Amino acid sequence: MFDWFAFQTGATAFLIAFVAAIAFFSAFKFLYQIITPYHERELIRQGNTAAAVALGGALIGYVLPLASALSQTVSLMEFAAWALLAGVIQIVAFLVVSRVLYKALAARIEAGELAAGVYLASISLGVGLLNAACMTA
Repeated sequence: MFDWFAFQTGATAFLIAFVAAIAFFSAFKFLYQIITPYHERELIRQGNTAAAVALGGALIGYVLPLASALSQTVSLMEFAAWALLAGVIQIVAFLVVSRVLYKALAARIEAGELAAGVYLASISLGVGLLNAACMTA
């Protein structure tokens, strides 16, 4: 038999978690685009595939630990702490790659060089996977 009360309780918890996750995702996207020296929105509108791939990799790289945090935490505050940490780690990874390891990265992405976008996306995904795996320990 269908338990309507249990469904309502679960659906409410789902909605709260989903809205919180979307809020953190949106905040990360906003902050990440401020941190990068190029303007992803404009570049993507102009058809710059490198910028789209790089941003997509960063977003997925952030969502991976976000999803892990959602499945591993027991409170909204704990989730928020992990979500914040995941965002900081993803942004630090970008800064290290773009300002220390590969200083021409931003210029190459602005120029539409897909190899640079794929490289950055790969780094972002790798960092995200490691970040997510560490949250399960």
